[in-house]
Amino acid sequence: MTPPRELDDLLADLETTMGKLADGTAPLQDLVAAHQRAVRLLANAQARLAELRARADETSKLLTE
Repeated sequence: MTPPRELDDLLADLETTMGKLADGTAPLQDLVAAHQRAVRLLANAQARLAELRARADETSKLLTE
């Protein structure tokens, strides 16, 4: 099992991929692949953020008990 990627790494990869899409000069096949990658990266980043929020909420509850 691979460890979860750091949110910062996911966001950096997403930014790079979005830059390729925004440029729009790549062949259509490459743009479609970049879009698919961006969708996957965004889903992974959202999942990682949800995990981090849950951990933060759990820590907050422990500190206020």
